[in-house]
Amino acid sequence: MVKIFSFVNIKTDDLFYLFNLRRDKVIMKKKKPGLTERQMDVLKLMVLGIRNNDIGKQLCICNSTVKAHLSEIYEKLGVKNRTEATRMAILKKIIPPQDSEQP
Repeated sequence: MVKIFSFVNIKTDDLFYLFNLRRDKVIMKKKKPGLTERQMDVLKLMVLGIRNNDIGKQLCICNSTVKAHLSEIYEKLGVKNRTEATRMAILKKIIPPQDSEQP
């Protein structure tokens, strides 16, 4: 018996199931929704050029939490670093123009 299709994607709620029919393996990947309100707060401050420690102080969160938010932001935006995330936020208008300008 020859299998024509090796992969089938089926969307169920917020989970994507990737079925590899040749090996009969099931791999579950959770779909990433948009940025949370807190991630947006971190992104706005990052776009202004504020350092992680200062972002944490302004938002009353610890430095490791800022880093965790940044990692999620990078993953959701499909970027690798702050510079790419800032560029993406401005180009895709994720951050409104008035929020990306320092007073």
